[in-house]
Amino acid sequence: MTRIVQKFGGTSVADIPRIKHVAGLVKREVDAGNEVAVIVSAMAGTTDQLERWAMETAPEHGKKEHDVVLSTGEQITCGLLSIALQAMGVEARSFLGWQIPIITDDNHTKSRILNIETGDLETFLEGGNVAVIPGFQGVAPGQRISTLGRGGSDTSAVALAAALRAERCDIYTDVDGVYTCDPRIVAKARKLDKITYEEMLEFASQGAKVLQTRSVAMAMRNHVRLLVRSTFEDVPGTLVIGEDEIMEQSVVSGIAYNRDEAKITLVQVADRPGVAAAIFGPLADSNISVDMIVQNISEDGKTTDLTFTVPKADLEPALSTLKKKRKDLNCVNILSDAEVVKISIIGVGMRSHAGVAHMMFSTLADKGINIQVISTSEIKVSVLIAEEYTELALRALHTAYGLDAD
Repeated sequence: MTRIVQKFGGTSVADIPRIKHVAGLVKREVDAGNEVAVIVSAMAGTTDQLERWAMETAPEHGKKEHDVVLSTGEQITCGLLSIALQAMGVEARSFLGWQIPIITDDNHTKSRILNIETGDLETFLEGGNVAVIPGFQGVAPGQRISTLGRGGSDTSAVALAAALRAERCDIYTDVDGVYTCDPRIVAKARKLDKITYEEMLEFASQGAKVLQTRSVAMAMRNHVRLLVRSTFEDVPGTLVIGEDEIMEQSVVSGIAYNRDEAKITLVQVADRPGVAAAIFGPLADSNISVDMIVQNISEDGKTTDLTFTVPKADLEPALSTLKKKRKDLNCVNILSDAEVVKISIIGVGMRSHAGVAHMMFSTLADKGINIQVISTSEIKVSVLIAEEYTELALRALHTAYGLDAD
């Protein structure tokens, strides 16, 4: 028997008809002779409503009770799906996080899974039964309910698949796989049959919303094969696997974009040891993440312009923090721009091919698109451009790298 973990997101279980549909998908795997454990998210919109209720009750309240409130969304779905499966003649029952248990640290609202004790669960699955488990939750020290942060159900599913040594983890969602680019913008985008963990990790971190970054990193670390597939269409999905399982790898597998970027430039900062620490230290203390960084030294070598990006939501807090330090930094001006977008080309094949970045730069130049910031990694090249050129840049690059569908 093949052991499979299935995960269904909020849109997949948004109402009772969809929960019944999901029960049919689970039953199909059971009928095929597989051992099945299911992870479910809260019904679409439920977690937001629970969050609002908690804030309306008291804007300032403890994280532990906050977790108790938020974890109930997945618990409802878990019970409803178990009922639907039983009605179809499938032997199923719910296992809440504390019943397994899924043990986490005590960083409530953002807990990390430390261990999953699977003994009872494996015995249950070996009997031909289906275990339905709420994602996003576990049990922290002191027998307190904990939650893993938004998108935590993906992490729950991957962690459970690793603990159960499952053949694969099927992530059911409202898209039918991973595409070479956003098909809503690039009509010729193709669905990928396979993609490496590293590429998927870059896609997720560069703005693609198919999988949560943390879950992909966990899958790569534990060698859990992921299958991204549609809840609503019976079509093949995209398999996320190790690089050694893909016979021939494209130079560029796809293009991602992220509109959640804002640019900050410090003009004519003194070029001296410790200046970067003086800039980025206070930002780190304010829990503001910095992404792309570029530095331009003046001709006399005495000053530098320093440009970097932060999440748009952090732009005002970042500017406020920097303005407080402006005298210490001795910079002439602080400029900002929220009308930018980060475009990234991604592919493990870039390791062994020259000229990949040059093609990106020349393609954008041919379209009259100015590059403001550049950053690179072993399998990625990212550029920051004006947001108004997003669609033009994506389509041009998709064609330039031979990614267009026939």
